[in-house]
Amino acid sequence: MKYLIVIEPTSTGYSAYLPDIPGCVAVGTTQAAVQRNMRDAVRFHVDGLRADNLPVPASTTSSAYVDVPA
Repeated sequence: MKYLIVIEPTSTGYSAYLPDIPGCVAVGTTQAAVQRNMRDAVRFHVDGLRADNLPVPASTTSSAYVDVPA
């Protein structure tokens, strides 16, 4: 399963969240680090949901860019 993550710069590096799984977040000093940390966070979160016999949310979020005249 693939999930969209949103990565944002912070004053100390990067943070990421997953819109399809509220509360699943990660941080890192680089974009590569935050992506690794997010992958671990998602696995941990999904494992916890499964252990508690709770449904794993489907991936429904998508993204797009829009052009805005300068």
